[in-house]
Amino acid sequence: MPAQFQTVQPVRAYQRVVEQVEEAVLTGALKPGERLPSERELMAQFGVSRSTVREALRVLESGGMVRSRPGDPHGPLVLPYSPAGLEKSMSRLAHLDQLSLAELLQFRMMVEGGAYLLAARLRTDAQLAEMRGALDAMERAVDRGPTAFSEADLAFHDTVARMSGNMLIIICSQVVHGVVLDMIAGKLQKAPDPRAVMAETLDHHQQALAAVRAGNGQLAADLARAKLYEYYADHLSSEERTALKWLVDGR
Repeated sequence: MPAQFQTVQPVRAYQRVVEQVEEAVLTGALKPGERLPSERELMAQFGVSRSTVREALRVLESGGMVRSRPGDPHGPLVLPYSPAGLEKSMSRLAHLDQLSLAELLQFRMMVEGGAYLLAARLRTDAQLAEMRGALDAMERAVDRGPTAFSEADLAFHDTVARMSGNMLIIICSQVVHGVVLDMIAGKLQKAPDPRAVMAETLDHHQQALAAVRAGNGQLAADLARAKLYEYYADHLSSEERTALKWLVDGR
């Protein structure tokens, strides 16, 4: 069978400028607080037009990598690392069509499992009270319908992520949760008995809270992964379900 090729996508000049600046920042050749050359100097160094330089700087600024003002004689300022910038980049990736639901769920299983393991180890009385408060908010949201309940559900998981004390876990949790929010609400709305589904979810979260309070992070992580599999398995193919089941069973 002859080889199958994909259409080649043209790369614009400004993208090459962005790539080189990003590479310089990532390798440390450019450090936070330093400045890029002026627009005129960038035009000369890259051999491109002013509009190309400005488009590249716009992209870099939207990604939180530099702060730029057209015509600034001092050149664009390289900004320090920003969690908000990372979250924005990951959100764009998570919404790409090439990223499947199965991949998102696999990632969420791993992230939430790790969050529960750490939360059970690092928990404080104040954090346990916050987790209890998030669960109470879920209970109150039952009467307000699927959308309100789904938002309260994700707020509970965000609380667990914060308890991990790991900024990357917090950011990753928020990104993935935002992608699946509509799906959670849609599943509840289509359920023959949405209140029964919400009651089951509350019971699961009660068990997870009890496991964290007891310091049993492994049980809490197992509960979280099993619930995710149960909740979303019918949206996946048999092959995708098998891959997720490995994470649930640990084999």
